Amino acid sequence: MSTNLTRRAFGAAATASLAAPLAAPFIGNAEAAAPLLLRCSLDTEPSHPRNVAFRDFLAKFEKASDGKVQTKLFQSGALFPDLHVVKAMVQGQVEMACPGTWTITGFIPDADFSQLPGLYGRPIADFHKASDGSAGRFINAEITRKLHLKVLGGWFDLGFNNWYSTKKPLTSLASLKGMKLRSPGGILNSWRIRFFGGIPNVTPWPDVPLAMSQGTFDGLITTNESANSSKLFDSGLRYSLQDHQGLGLYVPMMNHAFWNKLGPKLQETLVKLWAENLPAYRENTAKAQAAGKAALGTHGVKFVTVSQEERDAVRKKMLPLQAKAAAGAHMSPKLVKLVMADVGA
Repeated sequence: MSTNLTRRAFGAAATASLAAPLAAPFIGNAEAAAPLLLRCSLDTEPSHPRNVAFRDFLAKFEKASDGKVQTKLFQSGALFPDLHVVKAMVQGQVEMACPGTWTITGFIPDADFSQLPGLYGRPIADFHKASDGSAGRFINAEITRKLHLKVLGGWFDLGFNNWYSTKKPLTSLASLKGMKLRSPGGILNSWRIRFFGGIPNVTPWPDVPLAMSQGTFDGLITTNESANSSKLFDSGLRYSLQDHQGLGLYVPMMNHAFWNKLGPKLQETLVKLWAENLPAYRENTAKAQAAGKAALGTHGVKFVTVSQEERDAVRKKMLPLQAKAAAGAHMSPKLVKLVMADVGA
């Protein structure tokens, strides 16, 4: 085989060989400068307080990263419903999410403690004592150990869960007897429905408006803002019984492989930004819940409020059943003790 080269071919080869090492640093720098893509999945609507908060948070983190991270928010279940997003994070299909505690009970049963009978009808400060206290830290450690996901910090408030219905007026807790009621998920929500004589139904949140309009269930557990932002009044929502039965809480978490890619400096920035902004996000959510209730009223939803005295009386009736209910939800006795100690009960 001939190995002779023409003068022109030799010159081209020489030029290429000289150019390659000169170009390599620039190619490497370009690759190094490519930002990490942080995708965040939420299954609620753009106007929902959780979405509003995460748009703000992601924008602040992207700016603070100095171009090292590019963020993208997927809303209204465009990537995953919350019921499936934890598995997606574990598998690396999405980098960040903030699922409701009730949606992760299949992995971490203890996460749904805010629905315990001993917290029924209590003020929001008591729930924060537990979620920000030893109970919350206990669950965060479980999430890290069992799922290898990073919890970013304090939990995000959704707001108080209440009862809502379409055709049947809700005049008292006795009205719930015999109703087919949609639960957000979690064994304790279903337990509470049965406690009041209802029949549990679990429907993913993005499917609720259509299911409600088709009469798949008679009513549901949700919050004022969630009902308003999803325009459930267009699907037949007409009545609400407000008993503050439990507090909806979301846990901000991240795929651990992506967390490691961030490196110590960006990790510190992320955690710090979340901690600094969480109090304002919680306050904004509380305002949104109040505004949501007012907006529902303008659309003809009629409200009845269960008195604090009755809530306290119901909680006393529930308490002897708490150990059995928690065991049925596969909650650890240690976690239940931590919750009750945190709230001073």
